Amino acid sequence: MGRRRKNRTHLKGVGANSQTQDNVPKSFIIKHGQVGPSLTQLVRDLRKVMEPNTASRLRERNRNKLKDFLTMAPALKVSHLMAITLTDVAPSLRIVRLPTGPTFSFRIERYSLRKDLLKASRSSRSQGLEYLTAPLLVLASFPPPSPDTPPHLPLLMKAFQSMFPPLAPNSMSLSGARRIVLIAYNAERGTIDFRHYLITVKPYGVSKRVRRVLEGAKKSTSTSTTSVVDLGNEKDVADFLLRKRGDPGPGSEGGYESAASSASSAAGDDVDAVSLADDYVGRNNKKGQKKAVKLDEVGPRMELRLVKITEGVPGKESRVMYHEFVKKSKVEAAALKTSHAAKEKLRKQRREEQEENVRRKKEANQKGPKAPSKETSDRQADGSGDEEGYEEDDGGWDAEEEISDINDDGPTDSEEESEEEFVQSALKKTKYSVKR
Repeated sequence: MGRRRKNRTHLKGVGANSQTQDNVPKSFIIKHGQVGPSLTQLVRDLRKVMEPNTASRLRERNRNKLKDFLTMAPALKVSHLMAITLTDVAPSLRIVRLPTGPTFSFRIERYSLRKDLLKASRSSRSQGLEYLTAPLLVLASFPPPSPDTPPHLPLLMKAFQSMFPPLAPNSMSLSGARRIVLIAYNAERGTIDFRHYLITVKPYGVSKRVRRVLEGAKKSTSTSTTSVVDLGNEKDVADFLLRKRGDPGPGSEGGYESAASSASSAAGDDVDAVSLADDYVGRNNKKGQKKAVKLDEVGPRMELRLVKITEGVPGKESRVMYHEFVKKSKVEAAALKTSHAAKEKLRKQRREEQEENVRRKKEANQKGPKAPSKETSDRQADGSGDEEGYEEDDGGWDAEEEISDINDDGPTDSEEESEEEFVQSALKKTKYSVKR
């Protein structure tokens, strides 16, 4: 029986998926220079925010320069680079749009790490599955486009939008919406607030104790994990459901929750309640049910101030499009624009010359060795172009043999001088032919 030929393979699905992943923004988040442990942890937290479309395990070395990452990024289809460095004034953040720019420079006014926010929060921590999908981007408090709007704000909005995958409501799954990144503009301070939230869905219209019974108590020990509420110390289920926090039991006055207090402790009101359009993660989150949506902040938290926007990437920056502290007049801006245009023209001219030289050398190598010039061919025709020609002109003359013959004949002084000059000229000819 012949061997069965394999016609179907999972690689077809991978190839199809890779085509759709080409348009997804990908990022490098690095620290540049000597930074402290807090900024190093902030880099890790930002990588956590940008997952799964970032290099989470990227390791920087002390000898790595920013140019190394800029050179390596296009080969890996990385579209954005975020670099955190420490200056004399404050920590700074640069967001670079690869491969041609622009570059946004921010000053980090204040920041809080992810671990600090989780310690201060009383809600349950994330399980890690939320980071398998990209977060949703929410831009808040940015002024609408108008003639009075500062020109750098629309550009800033587009920069943040390009860092995250675009929304596709018709094709995306509801369970894929697990996180939110909030970018809010503070007009009074002129800063940008960065927040990171987890989306949680709670039962609507029930108190917290009833919700604990419905959802289950999540208590984990070293041996087992239970999801059942422990009512062993309660005489009645009403003691657990209706008793206020801190009260000893139903015998005391005001020991049960009233209708008003129960309604106030319910998760959300009519504004917060939504009807699920599809099944969502979690227990009893089925399609069509009415649920309350809640956002839990997990960090990091940053307050950014935009300092500068420049064209190009670091090392190849050109015109300054916006600066927070340096203002230029129209004449100065025009002069800078002219100088940058001249530099760019010169750079382009040099690049074209280099490409032309490389092309000419490649063509010369393909054609083979160069043909001899006219002067060289004339020398070869006269017998003076190589060593053999010089030897033929000498007629195979041996200096020692001629000198011995002359000494035997006993020549006169004048003849000896003429013969010595002849010998010296012949020796010079022989040395010249050897050097050639």
